[in-house]
Parts: sequence; structure tokens; C-alpha cells
Amino acid sequence: MMRRLMIAMMLAALAAPATAQETGFSPAIEAAIEAVNPRLIAWRRDIHQNPELGNRETRTAALVARHLRALRFDEVRTGVAHTGVVGILRGGQPGPVIALRADMDALPVTEEVDVPFRSRVRTQYNGEEVGVMHACGHDAHTAILMAAAEVLAQRRSEIAGTIMFIFQPAEEGAPDGEEGGAELMLKEGLFRDMRPEAVFGLHVGNQEGGRIFVGEGGMMASADAWRIVVRGRQTHASRPHQGIDPITIAAQITQALQLIPSRQINAVDTPVIISVGRVRGGVRNNIIPDSIELWGTLRTLNADARTDAMARIRRTAEEIAQASGATAELTWDPGNYPVLVNESAATARGTAAIRRALGAELVQPGRPIMGAEDFSFFANEVPGFYFWLGVNAPGVADAASNHSPRFYVHEPALENGLRAMLAVALDRVSPSAFAASETTESAR
Repeated sequence: MMRRLMIAMMLAALAAPATAQETGFSPAIEAAIEAVNPRLIAWRRDIHQNPELGNRETRTAALVARHLRALRFDEVRTGVAHTGVVGILRGGQPGPVIALRADMDALPVTEEVDVPFRSRVRTQYNGEEVGVMHACGHDAHTAILMAAAEVLAQRRSEIAGTIMFIFQPAEEGAPDGEEGGAELMLKEGLFRDMRPEAVFGLHVGNQEGGRIFVGEGGMMASADAWRIVVRGRQTHASRPHQGIDPITIAAQITQALQLIPSRQINAVDTPVIISVGRVRGGVRNNIIPDSIELWGTLRTLNADARTDAMARIRRTAEEIAQASGATAELTWDPGNYPVLVNESAATARGTAAIRRALGAELVQPGRPIMGAEDFSFFANEVPGFYFWLGVNAPGVADAASNHSPRFYVHEPALENGLRAMLAVALDRVSPSAFAASETTESAR
């Protein structure tokens, strides 16, 4: 009887499932994170206090390059797409190539946050004197990737593969008349000689501090700027019948553009936003002018919908103008951004890695947003996974959004951004860096 009981107990133990994986990293990685955290905050404050606009990030780029060289990176390239920095860290064992990306540029915004390291920088932007602020959190992105570079460089011998660190300029767009950003980095051959199997990036936002938000598919919209010139025939305001009024035609076009997303496209399946943001034309109240200019944007979350909406905007403008004897010329800004698509396999694997590093309770589904990001160019070239880090202070639910002069980063949340970035990297090149799995004695 006793023997049968012992056999039954042994069989039950063998059939029992292993306990869940321990959350976090190996003790060595945990110690490295703890050691680098104070410098992460110091770098972020230094970059925040000395912000630079797109294609002008010379001081920030020098700080990054100096750091990567001190870590004895195998390659440190500077001057990429004007002011970008690319660092190459080769591991001690063969394996895949992956890429981690952070953007470095600030915005023409005058800071209103009362912190000791607030920006007081002023500069010229498109002919105007403006304040400069890291109102979108790129200072945090750069500091997080600098910290990740330090942790990973210390584990070089254990890394199986190569990690490309991309510090990108001009994510917010290049100055008028210049090229820049991710598109220019790729045009210059960033992925030509060393093509990663996946590229990863993060963005801070006004969500609950320390939480990571993830999603698959189209997660950030395309951003297409356009200009329509309506040409009529100038005449005296008392004799409109002797001319062709471009103002009333432009007004009809403006109204009709709103019918494209609301009446011509399935708004549930395919969100589309068309906005007119600027109108210019005319010199006097009693002269109907020759022409009117409209500027606006198109945003979508689907590449096919983007192409379809572009064609509808053109047809709407041209045919309304033609019906009144005028012409409408549509041009698209060459610096437009495609949809940011998180590739399904990269997203699933990256999400699992972040959950393993932080715990499932800190990783939540994120919703697509109609803002745009030029990480989309990288993710169009190789599988990409882009995620969000909440940086609200505890108890703050209605904090100012990105691009606001009052945008505030709760710095303790940045550690989870570092952990998430390390997680997606180490999952590819050093899975043993995660905490060991706990199992039952019988399962061993």
C-alpha cells in the first residue's frame, strides 16, 4: 500500500507544471542597471538643459559619440544624416544583427516646466527666434539608449551577435530646404552593409509612469503634408461675374475634403483624418484675387487607405475647381512619413521579453494614435517593434501631452524604459541574461 502511494505521489509530481518564470534579469544585469541609473538621469538632465533642433544636434551627438568610444565600441560613426551617430557593438559569439534606435532632436517650444534643469535655449528656426525644448521626450530616449549601451557593452563577451545603436537626428522633421531623419540615414546606406533582423525603439508619453504600452500592426499614422493652389481670375469685388473667384472655390474644396473620411471611407475599419491648417491669398477687401493657397495634412493607419485618400484629395480639388472654370494644383511634401507598422512576430516576441523583464502587470495593450513617427522608415525596411513608456508622475491623470511647453517626465519611470530596451535586445542576443526559471524539483 505504501509503495503504491509513493509511486502515485511521484507520478503526480512529474505531471505538475513548472512554476512561472522569475521576473527580471540575472544578478549581474540587475547590478549593472542599478549602477547606471544615476548616470541615465544625469544624461537626461544635461540633454534637456541643452536642447538642439533637427540637423543641429552637434552637442548631443558629441556627448553620445564620446560615451560610445569610452565603452570601446567596435565602430562609432558620426555625421550620419548630418548629425546622427551610429555605434556598432560586436559580441563575443556569432549571432544575429539587431538595431536599437533613439532620436535626439528637440522642438521650437519655450519651456514652462519649473525644474532646475529647464531649457533657456533660444535659436533661429525658419527665420524666427524661438525657444527650444525637449517637449517630446527625446532627451529621455537618448539617455535610455546611452544607458543600455553601457549595460550591454559590459556583457560583450556573453553577447551572441551584433547590436547597432542608432542615435537619430531630425525625427521632428528637417529645417526647410534640408533632408534629414531616418529616411536620410537609410538613403545614405545605414542598413546596406549591415542589415538587422529587427529594429526596436520606444517613446515616452503622458501615460501612467513606468508602464509599457504595446500593440501590433499600424500603431502610428502616416503624416502627409499637402498644398493646393486654386487659380481663378482676378476681378473687382463688385463684378465677381467677370472673374473666377478662387476664395469660394477653396471654401468648397475645404468642405468637400471632410466628406472623404466621413462619407467615402469606412471610418471604423480605416481611420483617416484630413485637416486644413493654413489658408493664404488676397491683398484687399475689394479685390477678388487670382489665387488662393491651402495647406493641410492627411493621416491614416493603413498604407492602402493612404494611397486611396491621396487620390481622392486630388480628384476632389481638381474637379471642384474645374466645375467653376478654375484649376487646382496639388503637391505633396517630400518629407512625409509612412504608417508605423509593428510587425506581428517581432511584436509578439518583444512583448514577451518585456513581460519577462518587468512582469505582466506593467505591460498593457496600447491603442493606435494619429501622431506620426519616422521610425516608420526603419520598420518599413526590416521588422520593427516600437513601444511606449508612460512617464506621468504618480497620481497625475491629465498631464500635459508631448509637444506641450508643460510636458514633464517623471524620471523614476525611465528605469523601466531601460529595462524594456534591454529586454528586447537581450532576448535576441543573450537570453541567459534573464532571471533563471524556477521549476519544481521533480521537473528538473
